[in-house]
Amino acid sequence: MPLEKQKQQYNDMVNRIKPKPPVLRNVFWAFITGGLISLIGQLILSFYRSQGLNINDAGAATSATLVFLAAFLTGLGIYDEITRRAGAGSIVPITGFANSMVAPAMEYRAEGLVFGVGARLFTVAGPVLVFGMVAAWVAGILYYFFR
Repeated sequence: MPLEKQKQQYNDMVNRIKPKPPVLRNVFWAFITGGLISLIGQLILSFYRSQGLNINDAGAATSATLVFLAAFLTGLGIYDEITRRAGAGSIVPITGFANSMVAPAMEYRAEGLVFGVGARLFTVAGPVLVFGMVAAWVAGILYYFFR
């Protein structure tokens, strides 16, 4: 039997027995979770505004608070449980980024603070930060020459 035919038969068999994900349920919970995270962010923003901060300062304080909460909940293992149940809804950009920074560090904490947590803290975030800095640098150069 030709190798291509065997591969096709194998793929057909895998597709028949592979469980089908509950797409509508996953979409619903992603929507609800993402909405709740956004609602919490809006409530925090409104709180900071009520304390007299202007919109820019309140936005910065809200971002810092959301990053802290996501990192703290990841450290306790709660954010991972939320992500397991909610899927993509928990990857709202700022909280998902905080989770992606803390999760690898928590995984290697048994290796110590320097070689475990410190070395793994920027496993995911490092490339994102480098890309952001390079993109900002390129945008600044383009702005300087073409303004």
